[in-house]
Amino acid sequence: MNTVEHDENKLQIEVSYGLPHKQKLLSLLVKNGITIEQAIVESGIISFFPEIDLAVNKVGVWNKAVKLNDLVQDLDRIEVYRPLIADPKEVRKRRAEKAKLEGRADKTTGGRVNPLTKK
Repeated sequence: MNTVEHDENKLQIEVSYGLPHKQKLLSLLVKNGITIEQAIVESGIISFFPEIDLAVNKVGVWNKAVKLNDLVQDLDRIEVYRPLIADPKEVRKRRAEKAKLEGRADKTTGGRVNPLTKK
C-alpha cells in the first residue's frame, strides 16, 4: 500500500479560471497561512490569462464568494470569475418587458399585464 505523507505546513489547492474557449485548472501545494490573493499569484494562472485583474475580478472558493485576504484552506478550489457582460437584473427586466409587449407575460416571464386589457 502506497501512503502519501501529508506535510501539515502545506495545503493542496486548485486555482481555476475559464473563458468560453479556454479554461485552466491548476493544482498546487501552498504553505499554510497563505491568502487567496497570494495563492492566485503563486499559481501562475495570471501568466495564462493576463486579463485577470484581481482589483476587478471577483473570486470564490467552491462557488462561494470570498475576499482576497481570506486564508486558504486545505483542498480549496479557488475560482477567479470573469466580469459580467450584462447585469442579470437588467437582463431579466428587459426579458419581462419584451414578454409584456408580446402579450405573453405571466409568472414565468415575470412581466405584469393589466388584467383589464388581457384577453
